[in-house]
Amino acid sequence: MRKDIHPDYHVIDVKMTDGTVIQMKSTYGKAGDMLALDIDPSVHPAWTGGSSRLMDTGGRVSKFKKKYEGLGF
Repeated sequence: MRKDIHPDYHVIDVKMTDGTVIQMKSTYGKAGDMLALDIDPSVHPAWTGGSSRLMDTGGRVSKFKKKYEGLGF
């Protein structure tokens, strides 16, 4: 394995959106740095399996349904 090509892997503090701080290993910054998250994986529907609703912006869904209503979908 070649030397001096891999980033330093160290412990950092990660601040969740609810204010809790956990320690993780990362290549971000330097040892002891803090990373504040904008989107918290512990509550975001993409990671928790929450349901999502389809937003009909501009009537696109309605337009699609009307266009193909006679095909029996």
